[in-house]
Amino acid sequence: MNPAATPARRPIHPPPAPASPFPYNPGSLLSASDLSLDEISHILARATALENQDPLTRDRILAKRRVALLFYESSTRTRTSFELAAKALGADTTLVSSLSSSIEKGETLKDTGLTLRALGAEAIILRHNSSGAAWLLEAEARLPVLNAGDGMHEHPTQALLDLRTILAHLRPGVERVTAETLAGVTVSIVGDILHSRVARSNMLLLPRLGAQVVLCGPKELLPEIAAHAGLGIAIERDFEAALRRSHAVMMLRIQAERLAGLQLDLEQYKANYQLTGQRLAAQAPEAIVMHPGPIIRGLEVTAGVADGVQSVILEQVRHGVAIRMAVVERALLAGGTQGGRA
Repeated sequence: MNPAATPARRPIHPPPAPASPFPYNPGSLLSASDLSLDEISHILARATALENQDPLTRDRILAKRRVALLFYESSTRTRTSFELAAKALGADTTLVSSLSSSIEKGETLKDTGLTLRALGAEAIILRHNSSGAAWLLEAEARLPVLNAGDGMHEHPTQALLDLRTILAHLRPGVERVTAETLAGVTVSIVGDILHSRVARSNMLLLPRLGAQVVLCGPKELLPEIAAHAGLGIAIERDFEAALRRSHAVMMLRIQAERLAGLQLDLEQYKANYQLTGQRLAAQAPEAIVMHPGPIIRGLEVTAGVADGVQSVILEQVRHGVAIRMAVVERALLAGGTQGGRA
Protein backbone atom coordinates (compact mmCIF):
# COMPACT_ATOMS: atom_id res chain seq x y z
CA MET A 1 0.00 0.00 0.00
CA ASN A 2 1.22 3.46 -0.83
CA PRO A 3 2.01 5.19 2.53
CA ALA A 4 0.93 8.46 1.02
CA ALA A 5 -2.59 7.07 0.54
CA THR A 6 -3.01 6.18 4.21
CA PRO A 7 -5.51 8.59 5.76
CA ALA A 8 -4.17 10.76 8.53
CA ARG A 9 -5.40 9.94 12.01
CA ARG A 10 -7.75 12.39 13.59
CA PRO A 11 -5.85 14.32 16.27
CA ILE A 12 -7.02 13.53 19.78
CA HIS A 13 -7.32 16.36 22.26
CA PRO A 14 -7.95 15.03 25.78
CA PRO A 15 -10.05 17.30 27.97
CA PRO A 16 -8.10 19.47 30.37
CA ALA A 17 -7.74 18.24 33.93
CA PRO A 18 -10.27 19.85 36.24
CA ALA A 19 -8.87 22.74 38.22
CA SER A 20 -11.35 22.58 41.09
CA PRO A 21 -10.77 20.42 44.17
CA PHE A 22 -13.30 17.97 45.54
CA PRO A 23 -16.17 18.15 45.44
CA TYR A 24 -16.38 18.98 41.74
CA ASN A 25 -20.14 19.54 41.86
CA PRO A 26 -21.49 22.22 44.21
CA GLY A 27 -24.44 19.99 45.08
CA SER A 28 -22.33 17.09 46.30
CA LEU A 29 -22.00 16.27 49.98
CA LEU A 30 -19.07 13.93 50.54
CA SER A 31 -17.89 14.96 54.00
CA ALA A 32 -19.20 16.92 56.96
CA SER A 33 -16.15 19.13 56.54
CA ASP A 34 -17.34 20.19 53.05
CA LEU A 35 -19.96 22.46 54.62
CA SER A 36 -19.36 25.97 55.89
CA LEU A 37 -21.33 27.16 58.91
CA ASP A 38 -23.51 29.21 56.55
CA GLU A 39 -24.25 26.11 54.49
CA ILE A 40 -25.07 24.12 57.63
CA SER A 41 -27.43 26.91 58.71
CA HIS A 42 -29.07 26.90 55.28
CA ILE A 43 -29.61 23.13 55.37
CA LEU A 44 -31.13 23.33 58.85
CA ALA A 45 -33.45 26.16 57.81
CA ARG A 46 -34.49 24.43 54.60
CA ALA A 47 -35.15 21.20 56.51
CA THR A 48 -37.64 23.02 58.72
CA ALA A 49 -39.22 24.90 55.81
CA LEU A 50 -39.63 21.74 53.72
CA GLU A 51 -40.93 19.75 56.67
CA ASN A 52 -43.65 22.36 57.24
CA GLN A 53 -44.49 22.98 53.60
CA ASP A 54 -47.77 21.84 52.04
CA PRO A 55 -46.96 18.42 50.51
CA LEU A 56 -48.86 19.28 47.32
CA THR A 57 -46.62 22.30 46.84
CA ARG A 58 -43.45 20.61 48.04
CA ASP A 59 -43.68 17.78 45.54
CA ARG A 60 -43.29 20.24 42.66
CA ILE A 61 -39.82 21.38 43.81
CA LEU A 62 -38.03 18.50 42.06
CA ALA A 63 -40.91 17.26 39.93
CA LYS A 64 -39.75 14.40 37.67
CA ARG A 65 -36.06 14.94 38.44
CA ARG A 66 -34.15 11.64 38.55
CA VAL A 67 -32.26 10.41 41.61
CA ALA A 68 -30.44 7.08 41.81
CA LEU A 69 -29.86 5.31 45.13
CA LEU A 70 -26.74 3.17 44.73
CA PHE A 71 -26.39 0.92 47.77
CA TYR A 72 -23.59 -1.62 48.10
CA GLU A 73 -24.57 -2.33 51.72
CA SER A 74 -27.87 -3.20 53.32
CA SER A 75 -29.68 -0.30 54.92
CA THR A 76 -33.11 0.42 56.36
CA ARG A 77 -33.01 3.90 57.89
CA THR A 78 -30.68 5.71 55.53
CA ARG A 79 -31.98 4.23 52.29
CA THR A 80 -35.65 4.62 53.17
CA SER A 81 -35.06 8.10 54.56
CA PHE A 82 -33.33 9.31 51.38
CA GLU A 83 -35.96 7.69 49.18
CA LEU A 84 -38.86 9.24 51.08
CA ALA A 85 -37.08 12.60 51.11
CA ALA A 86 -36.53 12.60 47.33
CA LYS A 87 -40.10 11.49 46.62
CA ALA A 88 -41.51 14.11 48.97
CA LEU A 89 -39.91 16.71 46.70
CA GLY A 90 -41.43 15.11 43.60
CA ALA A 91 -38.31 13.35 42.30
CA ASP A 92 -38.35 9.94 40.66
CA THR A 93 -36.04 7.46 42.38
CA THR A 94 -34.51 4.15 41.42
CA LEU A 95 -32.70 1.78 43.74
CA VAL A 96 -29.60 -0.04 42.54
CA SER A 97 -28.27 -2.64 44.98
CA SER A 98 -25.22 -4.87 44.73
CA LEU A 99 -27.43 -7.99 44.78
CA SER A 100 -29.76 -7.09 41.92
CA SER A 101 -27.60 -5.40 39.31
CA SER A 102 -24.46 -5.76 37.19
CA ILE A 103 -22.45 -4.98 40.33
CA GLU A 104 -22.93 -8.65 41.22
CA LYS A 105 -21.22 -9.54 37.92
CA GLY A 106 -18.14 -7.49 38.73
CA GLU A 107 -18.98 -4.10 37.25
CA THR A 108 -16.81 -1.34 38.68
CA LEU A 109 -18.14 1.61 40.65
CA LYS A 110 -16.92 3.91 37.86
CA ASP A 111 -18.84 2.04 35.17
CA THR A 112 -21.97 1.81 37.29
CA GLY A 113 -21.84 5.57 37.86
CA LEU A 114 -21.33 6.29 34.15
CA THR A 115 -24.20 3.96 33.29
CA LEU A 116 -26.53 5.72 35.73
CA ARG A 117 -25.56 9.06 34.24
CA ALA A 118 -26.22 7.78 30.71
CA LEU A 119 -29.62 6.52 31.86
CA GLY A 120 -30.52 10.04 32.97
CA ALA A 121 -29.76 10.08 36.69
CA GLU A 122 -29.18 13.66 37.85
CA ALA A 123 -27.80 12.81 41.30
CA ILE A 124 -26.53 9.67 43.00
CA ILE A 125 -26.92 8.74 46.65
CA LEU A 126 -24.15 6.26 47.46
CA ARG A 127 -23.54 3.83 50.28
CA HIS A 128 -20.40 1.77 49.82
CA ASN A 129 -18.27 -0.55 51.92
CA SER A 130 -15.01 1.12 50.82
CA SER A 131 -13.77 4.35 52.36
CA GLY A 132 -13.39 7.05 49.72
CA ALA A 133 -15.86 5.50 47.26
CA ALA A 134 -18.00 8.65 47.16
CA TRP A 135 -15.01 10.73 46.07
CA LEU A 136 -14.19 8.28 43.25
CA LEU A 137 -17.78 8.19 42.02
CA GLU A 138 -18.09 11.97 42.03
CA ALA A 139 -14.85 12.38 40.10
CA GLU A 140 -15.87 9.87 37.42
CA ALA A 141 -19.62 10.43 37.05
CA ARG A 142 -19.46 14.21 37.45
CA LEU A 143 -22.88 14.24 39.04
CA PRO A 144 -23.89 15.47 42.48
CA VAL A 145 -23.05 12.63 44.88
CA LEU A 146 -24.47 12.37 48.38
CA ASN A 147 -22.37 10.18 50.65
CA ALA A 148 -24.73 7.88 52.55
CA GLY A 149 -21.81 6.15 54.27
CA ASP A 150 -18.45 5.09 52.85
CA GLY A 151 -16.73 2.23 54.65
CA MET A 152 -15.35 3.25 58.03
CA HIS A 153 -14.92 6.85 56.87
CA GLU A 154 -17.92 9.20 56.98
CA HIS A 155 -21.70 9.56 57.07
CA PRO A 156 -22.30 13.32 56.80
CA THR A 157 -26.11 13.39 56.70
CA GLN A 158 -26.20 11.34 59.91
CA ALA A 159 -24.10 14.02 61.60
CA LEU A 160 -26.48 16.71 60.30
CA LEU A 161 -29.56 14.91 61.61
CA ASP A 162 -27.77 14.30 64.91
CA LEU A 163 -27.04 18.02 65.09
CA ARG A 164 -30.67 18.88 64.41
CA THR A 165 -31.75 16.49 67.18
CA ILE A 166 -29.28 18.00 69.66
CA LEU A 167 -30.35 21.54 68.78
CA ALA A 168 -34.03 20.65 69.18
CA HIS A 169 -33.41 19.58 72.79
CA LEU A 170 -30.53 21.78 73.94
CA ARG A 171 -30.93 24.89 71.75
CA PRO A 172 -34.62 24.87 70.74
CA GLY A 173 -35.47 27.20 67.88
CA VAL A 174 -31.85 27.70 66.80
CA GLU A 175 -31.10 27.09 63.13
CA ARG A 176 -28.53 29.76 62.40
CA VAL A 177 -25.38 28.14 63.79
CA THR A 178 -22.10 29.76 64.75
CA ALA A 179 -18.84 28.65 66.33
CA GLU A 180 -20.47 29.25 69.74
CA THR A 181 -23.87 27.63 69.23
CA LEU A 182 -22.99 24.50 71.24
CA ALA A 183 -20.55 26.12 73.64
CA GLY A 184 -20.84 24.41 77.02
CA VAL A 185 -22.42 21.27 75.53
CA THR A 186 -20.68 17.90 75.94
CA VAL A 187 -21.59 15.03 73.65
CA SER A 188 -20.23 11.61 74.57
CA ILE A 189 -19.84 9.05 71.78
CA VAL A 190 -19.56 5.57 73.26
CA GLY A 191 -18.55 2.23 71.82
CA ASP A 192 -16.85 1.17 68.61
CA ILE A 193 -15.24 4.46 67.58
CA LEU A 194 -12.59 2.66 65.53
CA HIS A 195 -15.02 1.40 62.88
CA SER A 196 -17.65 4.15 63.09
CA ARG A 197 -18.27 6.53 60.20
CA VAL A 198 -20.99 8.14 62.31
CA ALA A 199 -18.45 9.00 65.00
CA ARG A 200 -16.04 10.50 62.46
CA SER A 201 -18.63 12.78 60.88
CA ASN A 202 -19.83 13.96 64.29
CA MET A 203 -16.22 14.56 65.35
CA LEU A 204 -15.77 16.76 62.29
CA LEU A 205 -19.03 18.67 62.76
CA LEU A 206 -19.89 19.19 66.43
CA PRO A 207 -16.63 20.82 67.67
CA ARG A 208 -16.93 23.43 64.91
CA LEU A 209 -20.07 24.64 66.70
CA GLY A 210 -18.35 24.77 70.08
CA ALA A 211 -19.30 21.35 71.47
CA GLN A 212 -16.92 19.19 73.49
CA VAL A 213 -16.89 15.64 72.12
CA VAL A 214 -15.89 12.92 74.60
CA LEU A 215 -15.00 9.56 73.10
CA CYS A 216 -15.52 6.60 75.41
CA GLY A 217 -14.69 2.94 74.94
CA PRO A 218 -12.03 0.27 75.47
CA LYS A 219 -8.63 0.72 73.83
CA GLU A 220 -9.40 -2.07 71.33
CA LEU A 221 -12.24 0.03 69.90
CA LEU A 222 -10.85 3.48 70.67
CA PRO A 223 -7.14 4.02 69.92
CA GLU A 224 -5.37 6.76 71.86
CA ILE A 225 -4.59 8.57 68.62
CA ALA A 226 -8.26 9.56 68.40
CA ALA A 227 -7.61 12.17 71.10
CA HIS A 228 -5.51 14.05 68.53
CA ALA A 229 -8.26 14.09 65.89
CA GLY A 230 -8.90 17.79 66.48
CA LEU A 231 -9.79 20.53 68.92
CA GLY A 232 -12.69 19.82 71.22
CA ILE A 233 -12.15 16.04 71.26
CA ALA A 234 -11.08 14.06 74.32
CA ILE A 235 -10.96 10.43 75.45
CA GLU A 236 -12.51 9.14 78.68
CA ARG A 237 -12.19 5.41 79.37
CA ASP A 238 -14.46 5.46 82.43
CA PHE A 239 -18.03 5.29 81.11
CA GLU A 240 -19.64 6.61 84.27
CA ALA A 241 -17.25 9.57 84.35
CA ALA A 242 -18.15 10.32 80.72
CA LEU A 243 -21.85 10.11 81.55
CA ARG A 244 -21.51 12.64 84.38
CA ARG A 245 -20.17 15.18 81.87
CA SER A 246 -22.73 14.48 79.15
CA HIS A 247 -25.63 16.53 77.85
CA ALA A 248 -26.08 14.01 75.04
CA VAL A 249 -24.93 10.37 74.95
CA MET A 250 -24.52 8.76 71.55
CA MET A 251 -24.28 4.98 71.78
CA LEU A 252 -22.76 3.10 68.84
CA ARG A 253 -23.66 -0.36 67.60
CA ILE A 254 -21.31 -3.17 68.49
CA GLN A 255 -20.95 -5.61 65.60
CA ALA A 256 -19.67 -9.01 66.73
CA GLU A 257 -17.95 -9.66 63.37
CA ARG A 258 -15.75 -6.60 63.90
CA LEU A 259 -14.52 -7.88 67.25
CA ALA A 260 -12.77 -10.90 65.74
CA GLY A 261 -9.07 -10.81 66.61
CA LEU A 262 -9.41 -7.80 68.93
CA GLN A 263 -9.02 -9.77 72.18
CA LEU A 264 -12.21 -8.15 73.47
CA ASP A 265 -14.58 -10.05 75.72
CA LEU A 266 -18.20 -9.16 74.92
CA GLU A 267 -19.49 -9.76 78.45
CA GLN A 268 -16.75 -7.57 79.87
CA TYR A 269 -17.64 -4.88 77.35
CA LYS A 270 -21.27 -4.97 78.49
CA ALA A 271 -20.22 -4.76 82.13
CA ASN A 272 -18.13 -1.66 81.45
CA TYR A 273 -19.95 0.17 78.65
CA GLN A 274 -23.57 -0.91 78.36
CA LEU A 275 -25.99 1.95 78.98
CA THR A 276 -28.47 0.70 81.56
CA GLY A 277 -31.34 2.48 83.23
CA GLN A 278 -29.47 2.45 86.55
CA ARG A 279 -26.35 4.03 85.05
CA LEU A 280 -28.35 6.66 83.23
CA ALA A 281 -30.44 7.61 86.27
CA ALA A 282 -27.41 7.79 88.56
CA GLN A 283 -24.94 9.59 86.27
CA ALA A 284 -26.88 11.48 83.58
CA PRO A 285 -30.54 11.89 84.51
CA GLU A 286 -31.01 14.90 82.18
CA ALA A 287 -28.98 13.75 79.17
CA ILE A 288 -30.60 12.77 75.90
CA VAL A 289 -29.78 9.28 74.60
CA MET A 290 -28.96 8.88 70.91
CA HIS A 291 -28.16 5.96 68.62
CA PRO A 292 -27.68 5.91 64.83
CA GLY A 293 -29.29 2.47 64.59
CA PRO A 294 -29.83 -0.31 64.18
CA ILE A 295 -29.89 -0.91 67.92
CA ILE A 296 -28.78 -4.23 69.34
CA ARG A 297 -30.94 -4.31 72.45
CA GLY A 298 -29.24 -5.86 75.42
CA LEU A 299 -25.76 -5.15 74.09
CA GLU A 300 -24.87 -1.45 73.85
CA VAL A 301 -28.14 -0.34 75.45
CA THR A 302 -30.88 -2.05 77.40
CA ALA A 303 -34.44 -2.12 76.07
CA GLY A 304 -35.57 0.11 78.91
CA VAL A 305 -33.14 2.85 77.90
CA ALA A 306 -33.90 2.53 74.19
CA ASP A 307 -37.61 3.01 74.89
CA GLY A 308 -37.21 5.37 77.85
CA VAL A 309 -38.12 9.02 78.25
CA GLN A 310 -34.56 10.19 77.67
CA SER A 311 -34.27 8.36 74.36
CA VAL A 312 -34.47 10.49 71.20
CA ILE A 313 -33.59 7.64 68.85
CA LEU A 314 -36.85 7.75 66.88
CA GLU A 315 -36.64 11.54 66.76
CA GLN A 316 -33.29 11.13 65.01
CA VAL A 317 -35.01 8.99 62.39
CA ARG A 318 -37.69 11.65 61.83
CA HIS A 319 -35.13 14.43 61.62
CA GLY A 320 -33.32 12.36 58.99
CA VAL A 321 -36.13 12.75 56.45
CA ALA A 322 -36.19 16.54 56.84
CA ILE A 323 -32.40 16.89 56.63
CA ARG A 324 -32.23 14.64 53.59
CA MET A 325 -34.97 16.61 51.83
CA ALA A 326 -32.80 19.70 52.25
CA VAL A 327 -29.67 17.88 51.07
CA VAL A 328 -31.36 16.34 48.01
CA GLU A 329 -32.80 19.73 47.10
CA ARG A 330 -29.34 21.26 47.44
CA ALA A 331 -27.87 18.52 45.24
CA LEU A 332 -30.18 19.24 42.32
CA LEU A 333 -30.64 22.99 42.69
CA ALA A 334 -27.13 24.07 43.73
CA GLY A 335 -26.19 27.12 41.72
CA GLY A 336 -29.79 27.59 40.61
CA THR A 337 -32.92 29.10 42.04
CA GLN A 338 -33.82 27.67 45.43
CA GLY A 339 -37.42 26.60 45.70
CA GLY A 340 -37.73 24.60 42.48
CA ARG A 341 -39.99 24.74 39.52
CA ALA A 342 -43.27 26.59 39.42
